[in-house]
Parts: sequence; structure tokens; C-alpha cells
Amino acid sequence: MKKYKTQIAQVVFVIVCLVAWQIYATQRDIMGFPTLNAIMEKMIDGFTNPQRQILSYLGHSLIAIVKGLGIGAVFAIVFSGLSVVSSTFNAIYNLIVSIFDLLPGVALLPILMITVGANDTSILILVVHSVIWPMSRNIIDGFKTTPRMYIEAGKNMGLGTLGLVTGVYIPASFASMLSGIKVGWARAWRGLISAEMIFGAAQSAGIGVYINNARTVWIDYPSVYAAIILIIIVGVIVEYCVFRVIEKLTVRKWGMVR
Repeated sequence: MKKYKTQIAQVVFVIVCLVAWQIYATQRDIMGFPTLNAIMEKMIDGFTNPQRQILSYLGHSLIAIVKGLGIGAVFAIVFSGLSVVSSTFNAIYNLIVSIFDLLPGVALLPILMITVGANDTSILILVVHSVIWPMSRNIIDGFKTTPRMYIEAGKNMGLGTLGLVTGVYIPASFASMLSGIKVGWARAWRGLISAEMIFGAAQSAGIGVYINNARTVWIDYPSVYAAIILIIIVGVIVEYCVFRVIEKLTVRKWGMVR
């Protein structure tokens, strides 16, 4: 029983919140605060109605996030690795990371809309922007905390600069890399949906566009909540079925974190 204490507490908390929501929504009867059964009906309608196809919208967003995460992760690893090789590049790249990591992706949307257009390319750039800086910051911090004895051992084994980066620095800082990509995923997921909602019915066709259509075109607030719930479900699945599993099979198994 103690083993599942945390899970039971989480389930009970969710049930209490849902019951409170249903009671309040039933008593108040507010258009923008629908009951749970109305939301579930619209959720089912989103899956079955050929004119809505919520899974198609969601799939479009997931493809964009996967592409952006992949590109951002590759750039972050390469640039962070170069910062180990060159002290000059390290100084410049640290400055770049410090500047752009503080810049919200949504703030770039007006510029992207003018220069690139309100399309999937702009959203991809936004996702990459959301991933590369926090991941680079975490990787660089992980490189800095790599034990000196590991580096010296690598040099004694005859590893060159590239060998040290791939064989010593990256494995030693894997926990930081994983933490960075988790932060980047969360930022990118929020930024992507925000961008799609701002673009509205433009060339993008992600879940953010679905929410925007439900609010402005269909005037269907239960569908808005249904889409939000779907977004939350995706986030929970990624957190517990992807990142937690990777963490369990790597850094926890290696004893790098508790």
C-alpha cells in the first residue's frame, strides 16, 4: 500500500477537483464553464466528427514538436560541445544563450510572421528557439561539473578533443542534458500551441488552431476545454511514459540521481 501512496494521493486529488468542477458548473450554468459531461461529449465529437478531426490537429502539432525538439537538441549538443573545444566560442556562446534564453518565443512571432509568414516554418523556428537555449545552458553547466578525474582518465586513454566530448563530457552530463530537454519540451509545447492560436486559421493546422476555431468560429466552449484536456493528457504521457522511463533506464540506473 505504501508503494502506491503517491499515486493514490494524485488520483484522489484529481477526482476531488473533477467533482468540485462538476458541482460548480451544474449550479452556475455559465457558458464558458461547461459541465464535464458536455466536455466529454465534445471530446467524443472531436474524434468522430469528420469535419473536426481533433486527432489530425493534434498529430500536426506533435509532428512539429518532434521536429523542433530533434533539431534543437542536435544544435544544443553541437554548440555546447564546441564551447568545450574553444574558450573564445565558449564566451560568445554563453553570451548568446544568456540573451536568447530570456526571450519568450511568442515575442518573436511578429518578426517571424513578417519575415517567414504565418506558417509551419515559423512554428518550427519557434520550437527550436524554445529548446536550444535551456538545453544548451544545462549541457554547459553539466560539462562544467564533470569531475576532473574523468577528464584526466580520458586523456590518459589517448582520447582527443572530440573523444573527450563524446566519451567523457556528454555521458557525465547526461542528467543535465535530460533536464534541459525536459525544460525545452515544456517551453516548446506551450509556445507552439500559443503560436497556432495566434495564427488562427492560417496555414498551420495544429491543436492551437482547433482551440481558436472552437472559440471564434464554432462558438463551442466545451470543445475548447476538450482540446485543453487533450493537451494535458499528451503532456502527462510525455512526462511519465517518455522522460520518466528514460530517466529510470539511464541516470537513475547509473546512480547519477536519486
